[in-house]
Amino acid sequence: MAHFEKPLSSETRFEGRVFTVTVDKVELENGRTSTREVVHHHGGACIAALTDENEVYLVRQFRYAFGQELWELPAGKLEKGEDPFAAARRELGEECGLTAEHFVDLGPVYPTVGYCSEIIYCWAATGLAPCDMHLDEDEFLTPEKVPFDKAVEMVLSGEIRDGKTVAALLKIKALRDAGKL
Repeated sequence: MAHFEKPLSSETRFEGRVFTVTVDKVELENGRTSTREVVHHHGGACIAALTDENEVYLVRQFRYAFGQELWELPAGKLEKGEDPFAAARRELGEECGLTAEHFVDLGPVYPTVGYCSEIIYCWAATGLAPCDMHLDEDEFLTPEKVPFDKAVEMVLSGEIRDGKTVAALLKIKALRDAGKL
């Protein structure tokens, strides 16, 4: 039998530009009730741009919540109802100044399952070509090509800590090792 929690009520406590927060009352499978605080997010899309020279494009970007610059794959949040694949392609152009000919769907990542509904959709891209890079006016980042094997080492050493980046890079490595990418 699958585990479940039955929603009983929901109250919106915060509604912002990026997410909404609700406090929900749920019935547990044992019949008791509990409270769930949920961050509702439209999700995001990320893309691993892989060069013919076995490099991957990463971006360095300051993340205010952590007070530090982090290494990440190019990514962005989805607008309500936006197609994740279109968003991933847009972010590749905006953040790295690239387009691609071929794409591999790496599947979704659920980065914070305990309290957030965000899903990040991930792709790998090959057959890269330059285009105009055009960051949002409040976006500051630096794209860099990194040898793919070094990027995996950066994940394993803890230098890359961003969840979507860790998941996508390790999935690409596993697919390559299995001869599927």
